[in-house]
Amino acid sequence: MSRPLVRLYALVGAALALLATAASSASGSAGPAAAVFVQTNGLAANAIAVFDRAADGHLTPAGTYPTGGQGGAAAGASSDKLASQGSLLYDRADNLLVAVNAGSDSLSVFSVDGDRLSLIQVVSSGGQFPASVAADGKLLYVLNAGGDGNVSGFRIAGGKLHPLQGSTRSLDLGNTNPPFFLTSPGQVGFSPDGSKLVVTTKASTNAIDVFAIQPNGRPSAAPVVNAPATQVPFAFTFQPGSGRLVDGEAGTSSLTTYALQGDGSLTDPRSLSDGQVALCWITRVRGFYYVSNTGSNTVSGYRLDAAGTPSLVGATGVVATTEAGTIDSAAAADRFLYVETGITSTVDEFRVEADGTLTSLGTVTGLPPGIEGIAAT
Repeated sequence: MSRPLVRLYALVGAALALLATAASSASGSAGPAAAVFVQTNGLAANAIAVFDRAADGHLTPAGTYPTGGQGGAAAGASSDKLASQGSLLYDRADNLLVAVNAGSDSLSVFSVDGDRLSLIQVVSSGGQFPASVAADGKLLYVLNAGGDGNVSGFRIAGGKLHPLQGSTRSLDLGNTNPPFFLTSPGQVGFSPDGSKLVVTTKASTNAIDVFAIQPNGRPSAAPVVNAPATQVPFAFTFQPGSGRLVDGEAGTSSLTTYALQGDGSLTDPRSLSDGQVALCWITRVRGFYYVSNTGSNTVSGYRLDAAGTPSLVGATGVVATTEAGTIDSAAAADRFLYVETGITSTVDEFRVEADGTLTSLGTVTGLPPGIEGIAAT
């Protein structure tokens, strides 16, 4: 065979190989690009159930991974065993999944590879009954809900958590361990610029505590203690652009937004009830704010205008009915919403429509009792 023909056949073969590789990648054989993680919160042994997320939002089981710790149950809790938001955190920047082990006072750190997890660390939470975690850059804080309660900091380096000496601050809540679910603090989170650390105390002190984060990563010695507009501040997020705190307040089943000032004070509250029972958890998807009403087994939707004034989606705000005990939720691809139910231990799947309504995609069943904590890539 002539040399030009050999060269031609080689070029054709290389082109076909490239086409085959592209087709294989397009078909998904290179591995799942998206996953949803659900914390089982098992009292004997905590674990993370992993689900592949299809392009249309449907979930399929992809394995279960022990955390190396134990789950927990707040006293008196029926639907929400951890009585918190943010007990499971996906840190996109470091590709880590961080879970709380409330029954063994520890945090578990997994590396994430598509739908596969590798447990790389179990570390003390620095307190009792860890219930919520938040990260900003290479800084992570855990909210420990038991006893007096505290926040405690870590540096993220080398795929692991390293305790930040001198970062623990007591919340002086005077709770038991495990805490009573109504007086257990609800969530810890960073402000959008990372300069503030926010904690909701629910009915314990009925306050929104704001710590200043210093350049060394440690919180101010004491927080600014803010009274909420309504009762029992629970879960929160922030409004992009304005940076307003968006808080779910369970006592009147209200969503309230606040301007977060540089000194840690909260001003200009704007509040609206959804008329349901026990609005607790909140997740932002596609510019809408979806709240879980655990006493009504419903999800309500809110809009915020540029000034942070809330209004309901539709006439009543109720955009979905769930299985019993609506609790924590997670967003994916800014298009899908996944809502846990704590009594039936299911995950309801929804697609978020352009008008803020939700379209049901199905329900994941077969999870053990007591689940709480959900995150998505």
